[in-house]
Amino acid sequence: MNTSSTHASHSVSNKRFLVDALRNTSTRLEKDDTRYQWGHMGQCNAGHLIQTITGMSSHEIVRSVDYQLDEWSEHANDYCSCTGSKVEEIFLTMERHGMSHSDIVKLENLSDKRILQNLNGGFRYLRRNVKQDVIEYMRSFADLIEKS
Repeated sequence: MNTSSTHASHSVSNKRFLVDALRNTSTRLEKDDTRYQWGHMGQCNAGHLIQTITGMSSHEIVRSVDYQLDEWSEHANDYCSCTGSKVEEIFLTMERHGMSHSDIVKLENLSDKRILQNLNGGFRYLRRNVKQDVIEYMRSFADLIEKS
């Protein structure tokens, strides 16, 4: 999370939208019937947040990346804002709501040290393929945005 450029430059309403999206996503992930698969583009860490922000289903997300089941971090690294592809629309939407490419990569890997330091109970590493760890990361992320 690049607080200085990603979130500080966005309006209060954008920050509120992202905080709400992170909290709504974490609440949805807590439900027993919510499918979570780290290796699935529409049901992984970023995929669930993308569902919340865009209103797309997990299947629509996978279809938008032409069924290339790479990691979001790979799509973020390969992303070019001039391709006109559906994945471009997803990244532009995420950027409009305060999520940079770097934020998406870090969300996929649960690796932003500032978010990890902000966890209830203090700093610890989280596992990217564990739903409860994703929930904790998203809530810490939302709390950190609210503090900025």
